[in-house]
Order: sequence, then structure tokens, then C-alpha cells
Amino acid sequence: MRIVLVGTAYPLRGGIAHYVGLLWKYLSRRHDVSIVTFSRQYPKLLFPGKSQEESGDAGIAVESVQWIDSINPFNWIRTGVRVRALRADLIVFKFWMPFFAPSYGTIAAIARWRRKTRTMFICDNVIPHEKRPGDKWLTQFAFRFIDSYVVQSRAVERDLRLWKKDPLLRYLPHPVYEIFGEEITRDEARRRLRTVDAAMDLANDERVLLFFGYVRDYKGLDVILDAMPSILARTNVRLLVVGEFYNNEQQYRDQVTRLGIGDAVVFHSDYVPNEEVGLYFSAADLLTLPYKSATQSGIIQIAYNFHRPVIATDVGGLGEVIVHGRTGAIVPPEAPEALADAVVEFFAEDRFDDARAAVIEEKKKYSWEYMAEGIEQLYQESIEKTRS
Repeated sequence: MRIVLVGTAYPLRGGIAHYVGLLWKYLSRRHDVSIVTFSRQYPKLLFPGKSQEESGDAGIAVESVQWIDSINPFNWIRTGVRVRALRADLIVFKFWMPFFAPSYGTIAAIARWRRKTRTMFICDNVIPHEKRPGDKWLTQFAFRFIDSYVVQSRAVERDLRLWKKDPLLRYLPHPVYEIFGEEITRDEARRRLRTVDAAMDLANDERVLLFFGYVRDYKGLDVILDAMPSILARTNVRLLVVGEFYNNEQQYRDQVTRLGIGDAVVFHSDYVPNEEVGLYFSAADLLTLPYKSATQSGIIQIAYNFHRPVIATDVGGLGEVIVHGRTGAIVPPEAPEALADAVVEFFAEDRFDDARAAVIEEKKKYSWEYMAEGIEQLYQESIEKTRS
């Protein structure tokens, strides 16, 4: 089968690029797979980060063509014609926000017109975290030209059914990110971290919490910071805040000062190259995801790759991946005291070894081979539906 993957991909950076690279790797074992990505993903005015391109190790250095200009309608038509010329059996779009719906919808419409080409969305979100006027109209425009949908949480499935009547879909959980290397011992990870980031001077016997990833309001960094005084009153921990800030960094630093927790919070406010990601996870005892809203999170799947338990809030599909009491804990959103209690209980009961073992077992459910097989089966279902 000839497959075209459309979405963020190397040389662009970020979790979606990693996802597309891994999907290409596994689908390519049985199919002819090409990748079409962006020449311009976000205009600089709308991009809050420092760079849109990968600066370190590629992880998976896939070959891609950078054809899509996200804000140029004439380009969408030209890209649709170019994708059509690839004569794909299946075009798979990685969809995560309505901003890309007009370009995706146009490309899909042209590429499949009077052809047997099938189109598929892998939906990270349907209803975006940060809502804007026109989201529903834009998304429904793109949906008109899509034959089938992969959802990676039941929360996204529910959202999809609100906006699309009787969609042909398959639930395929988000696989584990495996491109960042293998787990190393905590002591070794902490030793190596000191050489790449002088601020990360962690003692081998310290209890370490990790908040990782792009910082946006909905991810709730302020919630874990508000929880820290209660945590510190009962146990000694260090919180690592690791990731590029997509909103005002200073407001969080001011919060740390106001709460008097400066000695217990360490910031690494920059994008982490792929080759260093494993150091932060292997150095930590526990990942915390205090999200205020979510559908799913690829950060959990990085943590699972490094056998790290997770405490997260009960939003979206996070509770579908974390087994409460075994691979971590689920707490109410925007409830700092409940989050603090869960962290303190984890360390007081010395749960790390048992939780790590449970993660090793649980992560077996989240394979890329299963994802690839699910996409193949969904493609066949879309063909059968057309024939019926």
C-alpha cells in the first residue's frame, strides 16, 4: 500500500514530529510511506516559542518534503495537486488544532477527488484546549473530506461524536515514545545532568518531581507550584520545571518567590534536545501533570518509556492511561492540596519500585505495531464502507 503521512515532521521539532517519525518507521515495514510536512507551520506572529526546527539529534531523521504553507490558500491547492500526484492509497493527517483544518481539508479534497484514495485523521484533539471563534466551522470543513478517524482517548472519541455524525473511527491508544533512548539509573542520570545543566545539581538521595513540556496555562504549572508549600511542610522534594514557556515565564517565577519555595524549584526554561530528554526523566522519581484541561498527553508516554510513574489530574483521557494506585495517581483538577497529598503519600509509602514495575507491565499495551495494524484495519473498513 502507498501511504502519505501529513503533519509536523523532521526537520521541524516537537512531540508531533516525533510521533510522525515513529509512525513512518513502523508503517514503512510493510508499505511505501512518504511524509509531507510544512514549509511554514506557524507564522512567527502566532508562534510563542523560540524556534520551530529541531536543534539537536533528530531522533528519527526521516525524509520529508516541506510543501505546506499553513497560511497560503494558493499553496494548499498546489500541495493538494502534488499530493494527488503521489497516487496514495491512504493519506493520514495528524490533526491537533483547527488552525490547520483549512489546509488539510483543501489538500484532502483535491487529492481524493475522483480517486480511490482514502483519507484518515489521527485526532490528538477535536475541541482544542484554547478555544477560538470559528473552531467548529473550520474543523467541520476539513471533516467533509475525511473518510475515517483514529482517536487516542475516549475523551476525544466523545468530542468527535459531538461534531461528526456516525464517524468511522477506531480507538488506538497513544503509543510509548521510544526515540529518546533507554532508562539509566537515577544516580547516573543526575551525574550527567550536572554536566549539561549546572542548575540541576541533584543529590543522589533527593526526592525529585518533574514537570516537563511546553508551558501553557492549561497545563497547570501554577497548580503544582501552589501545592509545593504543603508538600514541603511534610517531605523534602525538588521540583524540576523543564520546558519552553509559551506564556509569561515571569509570572511563574514571581509565584515561586511569593510562595517562598525558591530553594525547592529549579527551572530549565528551554526546549530540551532529544538526546537529553532521557536524563530528566531518568533523574526524576515522579512525573506530575497538573493539567486544567486535556484530551491525552504524549508526556505520559515519554514517562512510561523511562518507567516513571505519573500523578495527573482527572481531565480528558489521562485517567485512561494511568492506573490509579499502581502506575501513579489521579487527582481532581485545580486542587493543589489533593495534588500535594498524592505526592506526599507516594514518597511516604516508598512506592517508587512497585510503581516502576507496574509501569513496565502497563506500557506493553502501547505499542507502535498495534497502532500500525489498527490503521491498516481502519483503512480496509473505509473501503468496505464505500462499497456497501
